[in-house]
Amino acid sequence: METDEIEPIHVQNWQLKLAKDFSPNYIRIVQGMLSIAFDRAIVLGIAKKNPSRMIGNIKSKKTKVDFWTLEEFQKVISLLCKKDYYEHYLFISFWLLFMTGMRIGEASALHWSDIDFETGLLSITKTLYYRTMTDYKFVEPKTQASIRTIYIDSDTLNELKAWQSVQQQVLPDCPLVLSYNGTPTSKTTLPRALEKLSNLAGVHRIKIHALRHSHASLLISMGENPLLIKERLGHEKIQTTLGTYGHLYPNTNLEVAKKLTGILQVQSATESIANYTSNQHTAIYHRTVEEK
Repeated sequence: METDEIEPIHVQNWQLKLAKDFSPNYIRIVQGMLSIAFDRAIVLGIAKKNPSRMIGNIKSKKTKVDFWTLEEFQKVISLLCKKDYYEHYLFISFWLLFMTGMRIGEASALHWSDIDFETGLLSITKTLYYRTMTDYKFVEPKTQASIRTIYIDSDTLNELKAWQSVQQQVLPDCPLVLSYNGTPTSKTTLPRALEKLSNLAGVHRIKIHALRHSHASLLISMGENPLLIKERLGHEKIQTTLGTYGHLYPNTNLEVAKKLTGILQVQSATESIANYTSNQHTAIYHRTVEEK
């Protein structure tokens, strides 16, 4: 259709058609782009109205954040035998994702040179674009905030050193951390393994990205500041962090109330200094008190 021929009813029907196959949040993003396009069309003089804005966007729906607790993750990862080369690879992959909160693309692009074993600093500067075992490349992360440096704990450093020693026996010159065959981790390898292990452990199934959520929920349960979590996860805005994980702070208000208890130590005046006793609405009260 010509731009100036598109009416609100057309956008409405298109919106309803999308709703059959896509989530409300995805539709909001797509329609938001359409609204911007129509705004530009008006500026350029090829449309007189914005039918997308006229009908409005659909309501957003808060997505449920799925994650594993520390206990659930331990049940799953304890099923892996590090004496087996491939299982050791799975072990370090899941361990690293759970303990750092990295996106799967960031972890798959991680090189040994990105880890400073002396300081414990891990540099995240790239992500993996993967199509096949022979068609892949390392690209810049989607946002500037995704480029970050995080500290990793001593246990994770020790696990990485142990895996590096084993990996080098099979792949002496492999630069990639999460690789058992010299090429980056494929899209299906870890999700399939995670599904199988969760069934064996009797733990509810989660997607591989949910290990990132699991890291965030672990930090929240430890009482960490949302700003720290934002920086560690590489979120561009604190609103993203709070919007995604804010509901995981169920006892925040209760804890605040406990901390406020007893904080004020006040001894009230024994007689009126401000002299508000002449107020017509309180005069009756004062007369009643005097009579008693």
